[in-house]
Amino acid sequence: MHLQQKTNQNLEGSSQMPAKESHGGHALFDAHEAISGLVGGMEQYLLYEQHIQDPELKMMLGQHKSFLTQLYNTLVETLKTGQEPAVGTQTYNMASDNNVLYGMQPTQPKSPAQTVNEINDECVSSFMLGVLKQSASAFTTTALETTNPVLRRVFSDSIPNLVEMAYEVFLYQNKHQYYQVPQLQQQDMQQLINAFNPAPSQGPISH
Repeated sequence: MHLQQKTNQNLEGSSQMPAKESHGGHALFDAHEAISGLVGGMEQYLLYEQHIQDPELKMMLGQHKSFLTQLYNTLVETLKTGQEPAVGTQTYNMASDNNVLYGMQPTQPKSPAQTVNEINDECVSSFMLGVLKQSASAFTTTALETTNPVLRRVFSDSIPNLVEMAYEVFLYQNKHQYYQVPQLQQQDMQQLINAFNPAPSQGPISH
């Protein structure tokens, strides 16, 4: 048999694979890592909740837990079936506005907590941000090469939600001066802002 014909037959066979089996090995490894990371984050949220003092942060964590639980169930169903899940990707809308406080205020130098009693809202919100950043990165890497199109879309469509949740935590931290945002001098800032010019238009994009 001619090599090209054999290759074409193999490709045809792979395209007819049952949806629940349409996963490449590499894609499964990435998916398992991303979902396992999400599970770890959800379990860490359970541990953090008991240390929260601020009702606003406790409410935020509860909203995240609820949303991430549904996301987890959607991912697991899609991984098992390869088909459209019963509950598709939802949209997370943060309650915060987008106001960022700029500038640095004097603070006491920090050191690692030595007892559980030292774990406070600043610590918890930092842990939450770390969990969400890790999942956003893992979901992005996974979505780039996932072979099953439905599972790829669930990972891909979930990234903006993780970004939104992480940004919500950042805004909370910034408001309480846990996450301060320094700025450059005006001259340096303007030089960086104006470092690029638009490229010439290439005309309409053909499809």
